[in-house]
Amino acid sequence: MAMRNPRELEEGTGNSPDRPKVPEAVRPTYEAVTALIDAFCEQHLNDEYAELGREMAATLARKRPSPLLKGKPVGWACGIIRTIGFVNFLDDPNQTPHMRLMDVSRAFGVSDSTAVTKANMIRDMLKIHRLEPAWTLRSNLDKNLLVWLLTVNGIPMDIRQAPREAQVVAFEMGLIPYIPADRHEPSGSEQS
Repeated sequence: MAMRNPRELEEGTGNSPDRPKVPEAVRPTYEAVTALIDAFCEQHLNDEYAELGREMAATLARKRPSPLLKGKPVGWACGIIRTIGFVNFLDDPNQTPHMRLMDVSRAFGVSDSTAVTKANMIRDMLKIHRLEPAWTLRSNLDKNLLVWLLTVNGIPMDIRQAPREAQVVAFEMGLIPYIPADRHEPSGSEQS
């Protein structure tokens, strides 16, 4: 993905998406948190939520000091899923998957107050708001205007409406996840 965000792994570290760069002191806790996230998402949500959950857990593990070392892994796993759910409107009945955030807490076996506290801490630490492009599910990228809204010469514009050349520049700068014009060409070939 060309978009610069916390999800990107450092090159040359030998890390794979299954084993992102995480300090060794935090790795056991990170693995406990991600195991809970994976199990929850397999039962209640989908692979996209699991992927973002692992990425958010890795981002928190790399914080100094890592907040994951304080509290139980289940509280952090629940807070992470609630945070990603908040960004992607998981509690909206028109979304698929759909789940009320209080039901996320219940399914993890975490009190709602603990879950809300962890989710608020995560949102504050990572400066996350609704529709945060870096934490938007891939399936929601097209619907999230904040992904596509760029300021050009002081004027906000939807880059999807710009000529392909401008989209290529935005993509190469890591400002957008793909070149929208290439998604609509009949041949489907990318020209970058």
